[in-house]
Amino acid sequence: MHIHILGICGTFMGSLAVLAKELGHHVTGSDANVYPPMSTQLQAQGIELTQGYDPAQLDPAPDLVVIGNALSRGNPAVEYVLNKGLPYVSGPQWLADHVLQGRWVLAVAGTHGKTTTSSMLAWVLEHAGMAPGFLIGGVPQNFAVSARLGDTPFFVVEADEYDSAFFDKRSKFVHYRPRTAILNNLEFDHADIFPDLPAIERQFHHLVRTIPSEGLVIHPTTEPALQRVIEMGCWTPVQTTGVDGQWQARLLSDDGSRFEVLFEGVLQGTVEWDMTGQHNVANALATLAAARHVGVVPSMAIDGLSAFKSVKRRMEKVAEVHGITIYDDFAHHPTAIATTLDGLRKHIGDAPLIAVIEPRSNSMKLGAHRDGLPQSVVQADHVVWYAPANLGWDLAATVASSPVPTNVCDSLDAIIAEVKTRVKPGTHVVIMSNGGFGGLHGKLAEALQ
Repeated sequence: MHIHILGICGTFMGSLAVLAKELGHHVTGSDANVYPPMSTQLQAQGIELTQGYDPAQLDPAPDLVVIGNALSRGNPAVEYVLNKGLPYVSGPQWLADHVLQGRWVLAVAGTHGKTTTSSMLAWVLEHAGMAPGFLIGGVPQNFAVSARLGDTPFFVVEADEYDSAFFDKRSKFVHYRPRTAILNNLEFDHADIFPDLPAIERQFHHLVRTIPSEGLVIHPTTEPALQRVIEMGCWTPVQTTGVDGQWQARLLSDDGSRFEVLFEGVLQGTVEWDMTGQHNVANALATLAAARHVGVVPSMAIDGLSAFKSVKRRMEKVAEVHGITIYDDFAHHPTAIATTLDGLRKHIGDAPLIAVIEPRSNSMKLGAHRDGLPQSVVQADHVVWYAPANLGWDLAATVASSPVPTNVCDSLDAIIAEVKTRVKPGTHVVIMSNGGFGGLHGKLAEALQ
Protein backbone atom coordinates (compact mmCIF):
# COMPACT_ATOMS: atom_id res chain seq x y z
CA MET A 1 0.00 0.00 0.00
CA HIS A 2 1.25 3.53 -0.75
CA ILE A 3 0.88 5.73 2.34
CA HIS A 4 1.65 9.45 2.08
CA ILE A 5 2.17 11.35 5.34
CA LEU A 6 1.47 15.10 5.51
CA GLY A 7 3.60 16.67 8.28
CA ILE A 8 6.09 13.80 8.30
CA CYS A 9 8.99 15.54 10.06
CA GLY A 10 7.24 15.94 13.43
CA THR A 11 8.56 13.52 16.05
CA PHE A 12 5.30 11.55 16.20
CA MET A 13 4.60 11.44 12.45
CA GLY A 14 8.21 10.61 11.60
CA SER A 15 8.09 7.68 14.02
CA LEU A 16 4.80 6.58 12.46
CA ALA A 17 6.47 6.58 9.03
CA VAL A 18 9.20 4.25 10.34
CA LEU A 19 6.53 1.81 11.61
CA ALA A 20 4.55 1.93 8.34
CA LYS A 21 7.75 1.18 6.39
CA GLU A 22 8.54 -1.72 8.75
CA LEU A 23 5.04 -3.11 8.05
CA GLY A 24 6.00 -3.28 4.36
CA HIS A 25 4.17 -0.22 3.01
CA HIS A 26 5.58 2.18 0.42
CA VAL A 27 5.88 5.38 2.46
CA THR A 28 6.36 8.95 1.21
CA GLY A 29 5.79 12.23 2.98
CA SER A 30 6.05 15.98 3.01
CA ASP A 31 6.50 18.80 5.48
CA ALA A 32 6.81 22.58 5.48
CA ASN A 33 10.35 22.14 6.85
CA VAL A 34 12.32 19.02 5.97
CA TYR A 35 15.30 19.10 8.36
CA PRO A 36 17.46 16.83 10.56
CA PRO A 37 17.41 14.83 12.76
CA MET A 38 14.03 13.45 11.60
CA SER A 39 14.72 13.94 7.87
CA THR A 40 18.01 12.04 8.26
CA GLN A 41 16.29 9.15 10.08
CA LEU A 42 13.59 8.98 7.39
CA GLN A 43 15.96 9.16 4.41
CA ALA A 44 18.08 6.39 6.00
CA GLN A 45 14.87 4.27 5.94
CA GLY A 46 14.44 4.98 2.22
CA ILE A 47 11.41 7.24 2.75
CA GLU A 48 11.06 9.87 0.03
CA LEU A 49 10.49 13.40 1.37
CA THR A 50 9.03 16.47 -0.34
CA GLN A 51 9.46 20.03 0.93
CA GLY A 52 6.16 21.93 1.08
CA TYR A 53 2.52 21.02 0.43
CA ASP A 54 2.06 21.31 -3.34
CA PRO A 55 -0.90 19.05 -4.29
CA ALA A 56 1.24 17.63 -7.16
CA GLN A 57 2.82 15.28 -4.60
CA LEU A 58 -0.59 13.53 -4.35
CA ASP A 59 -0.74 12.66 -8.05
CA PRO A 60 -0.84 9.74 -8.73
CA ALA A 61 -3.07 9.33 -5.68
CA PRO A 62 -1.66 7.34 -2.75
CA ASP A 63 -3.84 4.57 -1.25
CA LEU A 64 -4.05 6.47 2.06
CA VAL A 65 -3.09 9.92 3.34
CA VAL A 66 -2.15 10.27 7.01
CA ILE A 67 -2.66 13.90 8.08
CA GLY A 68 -0.61 15.36 10.94
CA ASN A 69 -2.16 17.60 13.59
CA ALA A 70 -0.04 20.58 12.50
CA LEU A 71 -2.07 20.84 9.28
CA SER A 72 -5.38 22.64 9.03
CA ARG A 73 -8.05 23.67 6.52
CA GLY A 74 -6.64 26.00 3.88
CA ASN A 75 -3.47 23.96 3.47
CA PRO A 76 -3.26 23.20 -0.31
CA ALA A 77 -2.54 19.49 0.19
CA VAL A 78 -5.40 19.14 2.70
CA GLU A 79 -7.83 20.90 0.35
CA TYR A 80 -6.76 18.60 -2.51
CA VAL A 81 -7.32 15.46 -0.37
CA LEU A 82 -10.84 16.65 0.55
CA ASN A 83 -11.78 17.80 -2.95
CA LYS A 84 -10.60 14.58 -4.62
CA GLY A 85 -12.20 12.37 -1.94
CA LEU A 86 -8.90 10.63 -1.14
CA PRO A 87 -8.98 8.29 1.88
CA TYR A 88 -7.40 10.00 4.90
CA VAL A 89 -6.88 9.30 8.60
CA SER A 90 -5.19 10.88 11.63
CA GLY A 91 -1.84 9.55 12.83
CA PRO A 92 -3.12 8.26 16.21
CA GLN A 93 -6.06 6.48 14.51
CA TRP A 94 -3.72 4.79 12.01
CA LEU A 95 -1.40 3.72 14.84
CA ALA A 96 -4.33 2.27 16.83
CA ASP A 97 -5.75 0.35 13.84
CA HIS A 98 -2.54 -1.02 12.29
CA VAL A 99 0.02 -1.34 15.10
CA LEU A 100 -1.63 -1.36 18.54
CA GLN A 101 -4.52 -3.71 17.77
CA GLY A 102 -4.18 -6.85 19.89
CA ARG A 103 -0.99 -5.63 21.64
CA TRP A 104 -0.38 -5.04 25.38
CA VAL A 105 -0.03 -1.25 25.19
CA LEU A 106 1.93 0.57 27.91
CA ALA A 107 1.14 4.28 27.59
CA VAL A 108 3.02 7.13 29.26
CA ALA A 109 0.98 10.33 29.65
CA GLY A 110 1.58 13.59 31.53
CA THR A 111 2.63 17.20 31.08
CA HIS A 112 6.32 16.47 31.67
CA GLY A 113 8.66 13.51 31.29
CA LYS A 114 6.69 11.49 28.70
CA THR A 115 9.64 11.01 26.35
CA THR A 116 12.13 10.17 29.10
CA THR A 117 9.78 7.81 30.93
CA SER A 118 8.64 5.95 27.80
CA SER A 119 12.33 5.58 26.80
CA MET A 120 13.12 4.24 30.29
CA LEU A 121 10.22 1.79 30.13
CA ALA A 122 11.06 0.53 26.63
CA TRP A 123 14.69 0.04 27.71
CA VAL A 124 13.79 -1.78 30.95
CA LEU A 125 11.58 -4.20 28.98
CA GLU A 126 14.35 -4.65 26.39
CA HIS A 127 16.88 -5.32 29.17
CA ALA A 128 14.52 -7.97 30.58
CA GLY A 129 14.44 -9.72 27.18
CA MET A 130 10.89 -8.66 26.28
CA ALA A 131 11.84 -6.96 22.98
CA PRO A 132 8.98 -4.40 23.01
CA GLY A 133 7.81 -2.30 20.13
CA PHE A 134 7.74 1.42 20.85
CA LEU A 135 6.89 4.87 19.53
CA ILE A 136 8.64 7.70 21.37
CA GLY A 137 8.68 11.45 20.64
CA GLY A 138 12.46 11.60 20.78
CA VAL A 139 15.48 9.39 20.18
CA PRO A 140 16.38 7.18 23.18
CA GLN A 141 20.15 6.75 23.24
CA ASN A 142 19.82 3.07 24.20
CA PHE A 143 18.08 2.37 20.86
CA ALA A 144 19.15 5.15 18.42
CA VAL A 145 15.69 5.04 16.72
CA SER A 146 12.43 6.64 17.84
CA ALA A 147 10.15 3.75 16.84
CA ARG A 148 10.10 0.05 16.03
CA LEU A 149 7.35 -2.58 15.67
CA GLY A 150 8.85 -5.24 17.94
CA ASP A 151 7.77 -8.85 17.62
CA THR A 152 6.29 -9.46 21.09
CA PRO A 153 2.87 -8.43 22.46
CA PHE A 154 4.34 -5.43 24.31
CA PHE A 155 4.26 -1.90 22.87
CA VAL A 156 5.34 1.26 24.70
CA VAL A 157 3.84 4.52 23.43
CA GLU A 158 4.40 8.12 24.44
CA ALA A 159 0.80 9.19 24.96
CA ASP A 160 0.27 12.86 24.19
CA GLU A 161 -2.78 14.89 25.23
CA TYR A 162 -2.47 17.16 22.17
CA ASP A 163 -5.28 16.83 19.61
CA SER A 164 -5.23 14.19 16.84
CA ALA A 165 -6.00 16.18 13.66
CA PHE A 166 -8.05 19.11 12.34
CA PHE A 167 -10.97 16.66 11.92
CA ASP A 168 -10.46 14.84 15.25
CA LYS A 169 -10.12 17.10 18.29
CA ARG A 170 -9.78 14.24 20.79
CA SER A 171 -6.43 13.89 22.52
CA LYS A 172 -4.10 11.49 20.72
CA PHE A 173 -3.94 9.14 23.71
CA VAL A 174 -7.68 8.36 23.61
CA HIS A 175 -6.95 6.17 20.55
CA TYR A 176 -4.33 3.97 22.21
CA ARG A 177 -6.42 1.86 24.65
CA PRO A 178 -3.56 0.99 27.02
CA ARG A 179 -3.59 -1.91 29.47
CA THR A 180 -0.84 -0.26 31.56
CA ALA A 181 -1.03 3.54 31.90
CA ILE A 182 1.43 5.89 33.58
CA LEU A 183 -0.03 9.32 34.40
CA ASN A 184 3.17 11.18 35.28
CA ASN A 185 1.85 14.61 36.29
CA LEU A 186 -0.69 17.16 35.09
CA GLU A 187 -0.43 20.94 34.73
CA PHE A 188 -1.90 23.50 32.38
CA ASP A 189 -0.21 23.41 28.96
CA HIS A 190 -1.12 23.60 25.25
CA ALA A 191 -2.87 26.94 25.68
CA ASP A 192 -3.44 26.97 21.90
CA ILE A 193 -6.03 24.17 22.19
CA PHE A 194 -7.12 23.95 25.85
CA PRO A 195 -8.89 26.87 27.59
CA ASP A 196 -7.95 25.76 31.13
CA LEU A 197 -6.71 22.89 33.31
CA PRO A 198 -10.18 21.28 33.82
CA ALA A 199 -10.43 20.85 30.01
CA ILE A 200 -7.18 18.81 30.06
CA GLU A 201 -8.33 16.86 33.12
CA ARG A 202 -11.44 15.83 31.15
CA GLN A 203 -9.26 14.46 28.32
CA PHE A 204 -7.18 12.54 30.87
CA HIS A 205 -10.39 11.08 32.23
CA HIS A 206 -11.37 10.00 28.69
CA LEU A 207 -8.09 8.06 28.72
CA VAL A 208 -8.81 6.53 32.14
CA ARG A 209 -12.22 5.36 30.85
CA THR A 210 -10.51 3.23 28.18
CA ILE A 211 -8.20 1.27 30.54
CA PRO A 212 -9.50 -2.27 31.22
CA SER A 213 -10.44 -3.43 34.72
CA GLU A 214 -7.60 -5.97 34.50
CA GLY A 215 -5.16 -3.18 33.64
CA LEU A 216 -3.19 -0.79 35.86
CA VAL A 217 -3.09 2.99 36.37
CA ILE A 218 0.10 4.41 37.91
CA HIS A 219 0.29 7.97 39.24
CA PRO A 220 2.19 9.98 41.87
CA THR A 221 0.46 10.98 45.12
CA THR A 222 1.69 14.58 44.77
CA GLU A 223 -0.46 15.72 41.83
CA PRO A 224 -3.85 17.21 42.80
CA ALA A 225 -5.00 17.40 39.15
CA LEU A 226 -4.46 13.65 38.69
CA GLN A 227 -6.27 12.98 41.97
CA ARG A 228 -9.24 14.87 40.54
CA VAL A 229 -9.06 12.82 37.32
CA ILE A 230 -9.16 9.53 39.28
CA GLU A 231 -12.04 10.83 41.44
CA MET A 232 -14.12 11.40 38.28
CA GLY A 233 -14.32 7.59 38.15
CA CYS A 234 -11.76 4.82 37.79
CA TRP A 235 -12.54 1.17 37.02
CA THR A 236 -8.95 -0.05 37.10
CA PRO A 237 -6.53 -0.95 39.93
CA VAL A 238 -4.24 1.96 40.83
CA GLN A 239 -0.65 2.00 42.10
CA THR A 240 0.87 5.20 43.46
CA THR A 241 4.42 6.53 43.51
CA GLY A 242 6.33 9.07 45.60
CA VAL A 243 5.51 10.50 49.02
CA ASP A 244 3.02 8.16 50.78
CA GLY A 245 2.87 6.05 47.60
CA GLN A 246 3.29 2.28 47.27
CA TRP A 247 6.50 2.89 45.31
CA GLN A 248 8.98 5.16 47.12
CA ALA A 249 12.56 6.31 46.66
CA ARG A 250 15.10 6.94 49.38
CA LEU A 251 17.78 9.28 48.02
CA LEU A 252 21.38 8.27 48.66
CA SER A 253 22.67 11.37 46.84
CA ASP A 254 21.07 14.82 46.68
CA ASP A 255 21.16 14.95 42.87
CA GLY A 256 19.11 11.74 42.44
CA SER A 257 21.95 9.79 40.80
CA ARG A 258 21.74 7.10 43.55
CA PHE A 259 18.57 6.00 45.36
CA GLU A 260 16.98 2.97 47.00
CA VAL A 261 13.61 1.72 45.74
CA LEU A 262 10.91 0.51 48.14
CA PHE A 263 7.65 -1.20 47.15
CA GLU A 264 5.06 -1.36 49.93
CA GLY A 265 7.82 -0.65 52.44
CA VAL A 266 10.13 -3.46 51.25
CA LEU A 267 13.55 -2.59 49.79
CA GLN A 268 13.79 -3.74 46.15
CA GLY A 269 17.30 -2.55 45.29
CA THR A 270 19.42 0.52 44.50
CA VAL A 271 19.48 2.53 41.26
CA GLU A 272 22.86 4.07 40.36
CA TRP A 273 22.70 5.88 37.03
CA ASP A 274 23.83 8.90 34.99
CA MET A 275 20.50 10.71 35.39
CA THR A 276 19.95 13.57 37.84
CA GLY A 277 16.94 15.36 39.33
CA GLN A 278 13.98 14.51 41.52
CA HIS A 279 11.80 14.40 38.37
CA ASN A 280 13.85 11.51 36.96
CA VAL A 281 13.61 9.63 40.27
CA ALA A 282 9.81 10.01 39.94
CA ASN A 283 9.97 8.82 36.30
CA ALA A 284 11.96 5.77 37.46
CA LEU A 285 9.38 4.77 40.10
CA ALA A 286 6.57 4.90 37.52
CA THR A 287 8.70 2.84 35.11
CA LEU A 288 9.33 0.17 37.78
CA ALA A 289 5.60 -0.08 38.55
CA ALA A 290 4.70 -0.44 34.85
CA ALA A 291 7.45 -3.01 34.20
CA ARG A 292 6.31 -5.09 37.19
CA HIS A 293 2.78 -5.10 35.75
CA VAL A 294 4.04 -6.94 32.64
CA GLY A 295 6.09 -9.38 34.69
CA VAL A 296 9.54 -7.78 35.11
CA VAL A 297 10.72 -8.30 38.70
CA PRO A 298 11.88 -5.04 40.34
CA SER A 299 15.49 -6.22 40.80
CA MET A 300 15.81 -6.88 37.05
CA ALA A 301 14.12 -3.53 36.22
CA ILE A 302 16.45 -1.67 38.63
CA ASP A 303 19.38 -3.32 36.87
CA GLY A 304 18.01 -2.01 33.56
CA LEU A 305 17.58 1.53 34.90
CA SER A 306 21.22 1.55 35.99
CA ALA A 307 22.18 1.02 32.32
CA PHE A 308 19.73 3.66 30.99
CA LYS A 309 21.33 6.34 28.80
CA SER A 310 18.64 9.05 28.61
CA VAL A 311 17.22 10.66 25.49
CA LYS A 312 18.79 13.03 23.04
CA ARG A 313 18.07 16.65 24.05
CA ARG A 314 17.25 15.79 27.70
CA MET A 315 20.14 17.34 29.65
CA GLU A 316 22.41 16.01 26.91
CA LYS A 317 26.03 17.09 27.26
CA VAL A 318 26.82 18.38 23.76
CA ALA A 319 30.23 20.03 24.17
CA GLU A 320 33.06 20.74 26.57
CA VAL A 321 35.34 23.64 25.62
CA HIS A 322 38.21 24.87 27.84
CA GLY A 323 36.51 23.41 30.92
CA ILE A 324 33.11 24.94 30.04
CA THR A 325 30.31 22.32 29.71
CA ILE A 326 27.36 22.93 27.35
CA TYR A 327 24.08 20.98 27.67
CA ASP A 328 21.05 20.77 25.38
CA ASP A 329 17.69 20.43 27.13
CA PHE A 330 14.09 20.34 25.87
CA ALA A 331 12.49 22.09 28.90
CA HIS A 332 9.54 24.16 27.66
CA HIS A 333 7.44 24.80 30.78
CA PRO A 334 8.34 26.56 34.08
CA THR A 335 8.06 23.32 36.06
CA ALA A 336 10.36 21.47 33.66
CA ILE A 337 12.86 24.34 33.73
CA ALA A 338 12.84 24.40 37.55
CA THR A 339 13.22 20.64 38.08
CA THR A 340 15.93 20.29 35.43
CA LEU A 341 18.00 23.16 36.86
CA ASP A 342 17.49 21.82 40.39
CA GLY A 343 18.83 18.39 39.36
CA LEU A 344 21.88 19.90 37.69
CA ARG A 345 22.56 22.25 40.62
CA LYS A 346 22.59 19.31 43.03
CA HIS A 347 24.93 17.47 40.68
CA ILE A 348 27.48 20.27 40.16
CA GLY A 349 27.37 21.82 43.66
CA ASP A 350 28.57 25.43 43.73
CA ALA A 351 29.94 25.54 40.16
CA PRO A 352 28.69 28.51 38.08
CA LEU A 353 25.48 27.70 36.17
CA ILE A 354 24.15 29.79 33.27
CA ALA A 355 20.76 29.03 31.69
CA VAL A 356 19.92 30.18 28.14
CA ILE A 357 16.17 29.88 27.52
CA GLU A 358 13.97 30.24 24.44
CA PRO A 359 10.21 30.46 25.26
CA ARG A 360 9.21 28.67 22.07
CA SER A 361 6.25 26.30 22.71
CA ASN A 362 2.79 27.40 21.58
CA SER A 363 1.77 27.98 25.21
CA MET A 364 4.91 30.05 25.83
CA LYS A 365 4.30 32.14 22.71
CA LEU A 366 0.76 32.83 23.96
CA GLY A 367 2.21 33.92 27.30
CA ALA A 368 0.30 31.19 29.20
CA HIS A 369 3.27 30.30 31.41
CA ARG A 370 4.89 33.68 31.84
CA ASP A 371 3.99 34.16 35.51
CA GLY A 372 5.95 31.03 36.41
CA LEU A 373 9.12 31.99 34.55
CA PRO A 374 10.84 34.41 37.01
CA GLN A 375 10.92 31.81 39.82
CA SER A 376 11.64 28.79 37.59
CA VAL A 377 15.33 29.72 37.28
CA VAL A 378 16.29 30.22 40.95
CA GLN A 379 18.97 27.51 40.78
CA ALA A 380 20.92 29.32 38.02
CA ASP A 381 23.54 31.98 38.69
CA HIS A 382 22.68 33.92 35.54
CA VAL A 383 19.94 33.58 32.91
CA VAL A 384 19.96 34.74 29.30
CA TRP A 385 16.45 34.84 27.79
CA TYR A 386 15.82 34.91 24.04
CA ALA A 387 13.04 37.26 22.93
CA PRO A 388 12.51 36.94 19.15
CA ALA A 389 10.69 39.79 17.40
CA ASN A 390 7.47 37.73 16.99
CA LEU A 391 7.05 36.75 20.67
CA GLY A 392 3.96 38.94 21.17
CA TRP A 393 4.43 39.76 24.89
CA ASP A 394 7.02 41.60 26.94
CA LEU A 395 9.51 39.00 28.13
CA ALA A 396 11.85 41.59 29.68
CA ALA A 397 9.05 43.01 31.87
CA THR A 398 8.06 39.47 32.93
CA VAL A 399 11.54 38.34 34.02
CA ALA A 400 12.44 41.69 35.61
CA SER A 401 11.14 40.32 38.93
CA SER A 402 13.41 37.25 38.78
CA PRO A 403 15.70 36.85 41.81
CA VAL A 404 18.49 35.76 39.40
CA PRO A 405 20.56 38.26 37.32
CA THR A 406 19.12 38.19 33.79
CA ASN A 407 19.65 39.50 30.28
CA VAL A 408 17.12 39.49 27.47
CA CYS A 409 18.60 39.20 23.96
CA ASP A 410 16.90 39.44 20.57
CA SER A 411 19.50 37.55 18.51
CA LEU A 412 21.75 34.50 18.75
CA ASP A 413 24.84 36.70 18.27
CA ALA A 414 23.83 38.79 21.29
CA ILE A 415 23.32 35.61 23.35
CA ILE A 416 26.75 34.26 22.39
CA ALA A 417 28.42 37.59 23.20
CA GLU A 418 26.67 37.72 26.59
CA VAL A 419 27.58 34.14 27.53
CA LYS A 420 31.20 34.65 26.44
CA THR A 421 31.63 37.53 28.89
CA ARG A 422 30.34 35.40 31.79
CA VAL A 423 31.93 31.97 31.42
CA LYS A 424 35.17 30.67 32.88
CA PRO A 425 36.57 27.15 33.25
CA GLY A 426 34.18 25.11 35.42
CA THR A 427 31.01 26.92 34.20
CA HIS A 428 27.97 24.85 33.12
CA VAL A 429 25.76 26.34 30.37
CA VAL A 430 22.29 24.82 29.78
CA ILE A 431 20.51 25.75 26.55
CA MET A 432 16.75 25.17 26.90
CA SER A 433 14.31 25.10 24.01
CA ASN A 434 11.79 22.70 22.47
CA GLY A 435 13.12 23.62 19.00
CA GLY A 436 16.49 23.72 17.27
CA PHE A 437 17.27 27.23 18.66
CA GLY A 438 19.02 28.12 15.39
CA GLY A 439 21.90 25.73 16.11
CA LEU A 440 22.96 27.84 19.10
CA HIS A 441 24.69 24.90 20.83
CA GLY A 442 27.23 24.41 18.04
CA LYS A 443 27.68 28.14 17.42
CA LEU A 444 28.37 28.79 21.11
CA ALA A 445 30.88 25.92 21.34
CA GLU A 446 32.64 27.30 18.24
CA ALA A 447 32.72 30.82 19.67
CA LEU A 448 34.23 29.55 22.92
CA GLN A 449 37.05 27.77 21.08
